[in-house]
Amino acid sequence: IKQRWRENRIGKHKDAYQVILDGVKGGTKEKRLAAQFIPKFFKHFPELADSAINAQLDLCEDEDVSIRRQAIKELPQFATGENLPRVADILTQLLQTDDSAEFNLVNNALLSIFKMDAKGTLGGLFSQILQGEDIVRERAIKFLSTKLKTLPDEVLTKEVEELILTESKKVLEDVTGEEFVLFMKILSGLKSLQTVSGRQQLVELVAEQADLEQTFNPSDPDCVDRLLQCTRQAVPLFSKNVHSTRFVTYFCEQVLPNLGTLTTPVEGLDIQLEVLKLLAEMSSFCGDMEKLETNLRKLFDKLLEYMPLPPEEAENGENAGNEEPKLQFSYVECLLYSFHQLGRKLPDFLTAKLNAEKLKDFKIRLQYFARGLQVYIRQLRLALQGKTGEALKTEENKIKVVALKITNNINVLIKDLFHIPPSYKSTVTLSWKPVQKVEIGQKRASEDTTSGSPPKKSSAGPKRDARQIYNPPSGKYSSNLGNFNYEQRGAFRGSRGGRGWGTRGNRSRGRLY
Repeated sequence: IKQRWRENRIGKHKDAYQVILDGVKGGTKEKRLAAQFIPKFFKHFPELADSAINAQLDLCEDEDVSIRRQAIKELPQFATGENLPRVADILTQLLQTDDSAEFNLVNNALLSIFKMDAKGTLGGLFSQILQGEDIVRERAIKFLSTKLKTLPDEVLTKEVEELILTESKKVLEDVTGEEFVLFMKILSGLKSLQTVSGRQQLVELVAEQADLEQTFNPSDPDCVDRLLQCTRQAVPLFSKNVHSTRFVTYFCEQVLPNLGTLTTPVEGLDIQLEVLKLLAEMSSFCGDMEKLETNLRKLFDKLLEYMPLPPEEAENGENAGNEEPKLQFSYVECLLYSFHQLGRKLPDFLTAKLNAEKLKDFKIRLQYFARGLQVYIRQLRLALQGKTGEALKTEENKIKVVALKITNNINVLIKDLFHIPPSYKSTVTLSWKPVQKVEIGQKRASEDTTSGSPPKKSSAGPKRDARQIYNPPSGKYSSNLGNFNYEQRGAFRGSRGGRGWGTRGNRSRGRLY
């Protein structure tokens, strides 16, 4: 009763509160007092709510940094009832500050009101993401991508996660490549999307962004870049229950036939190897394919391009002379692995679907490649013999270790195909993937511990890791062992219809508090 009496008594001093509000137009001392007392007595004067919020916002833009910081710090006190979405919208706009202390205060204030009303806060954030200036949009998206995972389960309820997914779908209608990666990070981290059906939803979102219904244009760098970016986001989502069939089919039908003409905006990137690696990773989780034989043949034909005939058996003098053809081990590992995975679904392809002459030609190529492979493996083992610990950490030896993984993988797969009839039972771990013992039925690793973690923004040039091209001492069996990190290489440039995968139109709106 005493508290209520006190509040009623305070509520009668409307004129005094108005004087406090007018203090924002006074000097430094008056503004500092106003920054403290406007929020303190805000709840007692609901009829002056708009004036009070506007007065506090004036202080948030004051020239005196200490006044600005005090005003921002107190903003969560205005986040009551129907005012909360507006305060969230305001705080989101304030993310554009370049002052690090203010920026941290804004982040903390947003987190504070998030815990009061997650839905209302999301309303303010997404309002600015959809309609705000580019700098505000960018920082609001980054806020969600970094801060959501820090919130407790009682804040991120199923209903809240459903709202995040619904609003994210609206944003994904017009995003840059970098924004897309961040939203995939946000969505992949939601507990409600950790299920099989949830992962399937995410794959469908990625497929839509990848434009898999459209004809692939290999001469358009942005088209190529968009497909690769989307596929990188999809790969960690695939499993024995979430199939990669749609992506694998598109790669076989649209990309493989154009492999040699692919263009990329990333200087120095081996775009062909990048594509083949993605195909290899996806092939393990391919389900029932509609045109399996046709696509398997396209994969087989592409494999033949990297499996040369012995010089003396080449037609029309091709590769004639003493020079041995170069064996592209990295390419062959990817293609052979993909063929081996899809071949399991049509095990009689080599014996029943190819004519006898074609099969004989393939075995000659396999035999020749296997001979070169054995020479290379011996050279690598000899070079690494007796080396342990620190000795294996030198750049040169790291390259040799990876080269040995590649050649051993190819060796295992070739042995399988030499069986009569060809076998598809052996399993290998792709050379660029970590070796992991995964028990049957084990749950997939969380988003933060898989290769699906969104890539970091690249620096000026494409980043190569230690696994670069290694030429064996003899020079006879040189190969391209370049290995690239699956990282984001800048945002997409260009647009398609209403969904621009590049620079969005600048939205200069000024203060919209």
